[in-house]
Amino acid sequence: MAGGFALLAGTQFVGTALAHGGGLRAAAGSLSVPTWLFLLTGGGVVGASFLLASFVTDRAFIRAVHGWRRVAGGRPDGAVTVTRLVSVAGLVGVVAVGFLGPESMFRNAAILFVWVGWWAGYVATVYLVGNSWPALNPWRAIAEWMPSLDRDYLDGLGAWPSVVGLLALVWLEVVSPLADDPRLLSWVVVGYSTVTLAGALLVGPDRWFGSVDPVARLFRYYGSVAPIGRNEEGSLELRAPGMALTDARLADGRDEVAFVVAILWVTTYDGFVGTPLWSDIARGTVGLGLPAAVLYPAGLLAGYALFLGVYWLAARYSRRTAETYLTPDAIARRFAPSLLPIAAGYHLAHFLGLFVSLSPAFLSALSNPLNPPINPSVVVLPSWFGGLAVAFVLLGHLLAVWVAHASAYEVFPGRLQAVRSQYPFVVVMVLYTMTSLWIVSAPSAEPPFV
Repeated sequence: MAGGFALLAGTQFVGTALAHGGGLRAAAGSLSVPTWLFLLTGGGVVGASFLLASFVTDRAFIRAVHGWRRVAGGRPDGAVTVTRLVSVAGLVGVVAVGFLGPESMFRNAAILFVWVGWWAGYVATVYLVGNSWPALNPWRAIAEWMPSLDRDYLDGLGAWPSVVGLLALVWLEVVSPLADDPRLLSWVVVGYSTVTLAGALLVGPDRWFGSVDPVARLFRYYGSVAPIGRNEEGSLELRAPGMALTDARLADGRDEVAFVVAILWVTTYDGFVGTPLWSDIARGTVGLGLPAAVLYPAGLLAGYALFLGVYWLAARYSRRTAETYLTPDAIARRFAPSLLPIAAGYHLAHFLGLFVSLSPAFLSALSNPLNPPINPSVVVLPSWFGGLAVAFVLLGHLLAVWVAHASAYEVFPGRLQAVRSQYPFVVVMVLYTMTSLWIVSAPSAEPPFV
């Protein structure tokens, strides 16, 4: 799993600075203040940013910030064809090197490509720059070259299959040695490819990648955080980061709200299972008789239910504090995209250290996939690097507060009503902030029973 991969990277190559790249982890023992003060300070920063935004902004200023755009040209069709051919070749290469390359995870180019190059590096470009996945998605490229049966997709399913798919992928990542065993990784890629292409063949590529595929949906949402996107005419446009998140069409149903919350939860879960608290809970629960095989899926689902329940509770209380005729469903849909910067900040805090540290090994493995260097080079992270994780978490939450603030002004006609509608969501964001900062500051522990 990614957590175990990063844990070994930290213990064998870069000491405590990269104790657990799959989790929100700073250098162990790097805090010079009490943990409770650290958490309260982080939560206070988020609360203070809400107060500042409420006092010093008005509708004209918000419209000016969100309305700023610079439009560029469209993308050439030939470039899309080339990128898709390259991506399909990359997919075939990952499977082949996973089966034929070295068994050592730090020398196998497939392992390093998936976890360092793609999941740590490329995903960060999606929310920091823009969503290039539609032009790079190898499965969609293959699906569009295939015939389609174009069977009807049950509209009632909506985005729920992608919610299940995202939770299942993260569960598999946590409980299996996907980042340790290149052969297993290749089999999982083959299995994912089979299911994806069969689904696209059945309902068509547009419907499958628009509704069902969790990876495509994840990147589509992350791309809304980025400063570069596409307008309705298909042209590229430059905007301030996060400004696309106020679009009312971004999350227009309970299913899409559930997916946004799932993005936030799975990132937190991946970090939480690498903490001593989870280790104690896991050992105690299994000691009471719960089968170890049930432990991780039960924890995943219970935590997700808690995150989702807290969010819907905030939506119901927002209706009361705003004294509005809008339903909790309508409020939840409109504020859900404001959670995406939080998830992006979590991801960057998770994986930047992993990417920087193992990039030399990744490049060395790519240069000769079947016979890479025996002792791959790594970057030893400085002691201050752990503080960047804290900064990324806080920056993600601050952008989330701004997006929620701007969304409230678009929804509610009165200034006081717009401010009051945010009270429950700010409380939730403060709680999310303190939770993530606690995970950042906690020492590493190897997840038991996996």
